[in-house]
Amino acid sequence: MTDTAPLTRPQLRRLLRNARRALTPAQQRQAAVGLYRQLAQHPLFRRARHIALYLPNDGEIDPYLLLREAQRRGKRTYLPVLHAWPRTRMVFQRFEHGEKLKPNRFRIPEPVTERKRQRPIWSLDLILLPLVGFDEVGGRLGMGGGFYDRSLAYQARRQTWKKPLLLGLAHECQKVERLAQASWDVPLQGTVSDRDWYLAPR
Repeated sequence: MTDTAPLTRPQLRRLLRNARRALTPAQQRQAAVGLYRQLAQHPLFRRARHIALYLPNDGEIDPYLLLREAQRRGKRTYLPVLHAWPRTRMVFQRFEHGEKLKPNRFRIPEPVTERKRQRPIWSLDLILLPLVGFDEVGGRLGMGGGFYDRSLAYQARRQTWKKPLLLGLAHECQKVERLAQASWDVPLQGTVSDRDWYLAPR
């Protein structure tokens, strides 16, 4: 666990991004297998029918094995797609194995935009989110663009039904003792690393 108490959010983001980028290709592959073993047989993953994931960038832990496992089981899988306008908007679009991808403005591969294949975020069962840092109580530090927080802001207005379930995915080296959360930060139900589960207290 990294001691981050005196660091600002930009400083912490830089520190943790450097930590995950420092992992070797072999360590990244091992972490991806560890993540798969943590999640593939878990009831939260097994029960979900509509699952959003991501394609890794900048040293993020790779959920590709989970993506393929979900598709093999007949689940519907979705990837984030950034809107051309407004540039702050993100949607989730159905993704199937072998489908052609294109780089977005951050050079991250995403499906070619097709509105009829997009699904409202509130009707997904499970979103597996990338992150830069996490703590044991549902705190998440993202890349700073706010795409997930804006897309999920509606959850703050709901007292009961709060689909989808939000789980962060991370390398163990991205764990910190406690993250200071801003008013717009959407808390996670938990984070899964290549080594363990960290479910937030209810």
